[in-house]
Amino acid sequence: MTRIACAQIDPTIGAVSANLELTAGAIADAVAQGADVVVLPELATSGYMFADADEARSAALSPGGPAFDAWRSAAGGAIVVGGFCELGDDGLLYNSAAVLDADGMIATYRKTHLWDREKLIFTPGAALPSVLKTRHGAIAVMVCYDLEFGEVTRRVALDGAELIVAPVNWPLFPRPEGERPGEVITAMSTARINRVVIAVCDRAGVERDQPWTEGTVIVDPDGWVIAEAGTGAGLAMADVDLSATHDKTLTELVDLFSDRRIDLY
Repeated sequence: MTRIACAQIDPTIGAVSANLELTAGAIADAVAQGADVVVLPELATSGYMFADADEARSAALSPGGPAFDAWRSAAGGAIVVGGFCELGDDGLLYNSAAVLDADGMIATYRKTHLWDREKLIFTPGAALPSVLKTRHGAIAVMVCYDLEFGEVTRRVALDGAELIVAPVNWPLFPRPEGERPGEVITAMSTARINRVVIAVCDRAGVERDQPWTEGTVIVDPDGWVIAEAGTGAGLAMADVDLSATHDKTLTELVDLFSDRRIDLY
């Protein structure tokens, strides 16, 4: 079994040092509870609601710099995935996710599908998510809006992903009474049609008048939510059998992958 933890926190815009301390504390708390994979929100080190690119640049980090030492120190035996504002070697800004463990940086993923005003600040990543073969499973990392694109989630599932991890900042949208957020429904459907585990880490609070959905969830391969953080800061944690994702059958005669009509599409 693999224990996954998603830390729904409330970072402060522009306060990089304080946010690194906050996120390192959340990692340490999850690891103390036995987490093998720890997920933090999108742009967890910087906050999200930048006024402009100059403000984002002032909060940007290099993935090879010392800023992530606190995450590595807190990681223990876990894999940590968290969002940050990246200053690339090319001088451009990216909405990125770091994947690391106690030994150092494993990978960096740059968000390829930019949402709304992100297009005025960030450069979209040039490479789709890869499947990382880690000691805690085959993990594909994407960021927020990427999860809405079935072309991407299907691709990583076909490439052997057992777990899709997504740091997100979901702005709160109206929905009918009693309904789950639309973004959570998308995660549930994606898990079900690909028979993969999905861990989505949203953020808490309100930033510059923008309330967040606080929709952190862990979804099993059958498409059901098995853990959620609820409202406010909190931790969603679940034990999952990632080997169950290898079976893409629903019945003796139904196989979600081999039944695809790739001769037609």
